[in-house]
Amino acid sequence: MITYNDIYEAARKERYSDQLQPLSKNFISEIASYLKEKKQLTLKDDDLFSDMITKTKKQLENATTLFKELMVRRRKKILALVLVASETGISRQDFENMLVFEKELFEEIMKNIEISDKQVSELLQGGKERMSKNVLVLFIEDVEELVDMNGERVGPFEKGQIANLPQGIAEILIEDKKVEIAE
Repeated sequence: MITYNDIYEAARKERYSDQLQPLSKNFISEIASYLKEKKQLTLKDDDLFSDMITKTKKQLENATTLFKELMVRRRKKILALVLVASETGISRQDFENMLVFEKELFEEIMKNIEISDKQVSELLQGGKERMSKNVLVLFIEDVEELVDMNGERVGPFEKGQIANLPQGIAEILIEDKKVEIAE
């Protein structure tokens, strides 16, 4: 079971170190249990324990603040690691100290940087910049939920509603006489 002092120490170590600090694999679930337990203690309505409840509330506030600070510092360090990895190609530094969701964040950001680098490279080689032009449309009848060109769900829309849609979808809806271009 994690304690307030454990949270404080984790935040302190993260604050004063340049590297990601190791955390137990179940750190987040332990924090969740700790916060839930403290929250339940603060809900007790007993005059005998009013001083204890006040102290527990303050400890809960401080623990929440420390945890948020810890997560922000870890994200900043992960972003710095992503920048180093994107420039040097070395992406496993401090990887063992990342929690599972942090590793996923790191990998996703790395993928997006690679895509961005490819696009810049194509532009430098004379490619045309992709324009993602949207069109402001007015719905002239109800339209159920749609799937856009990227597989994302869009809608549903009601008659009279105005929306900013990708040009491809807008053209299809205009052709089907479900929308008209808003002026």
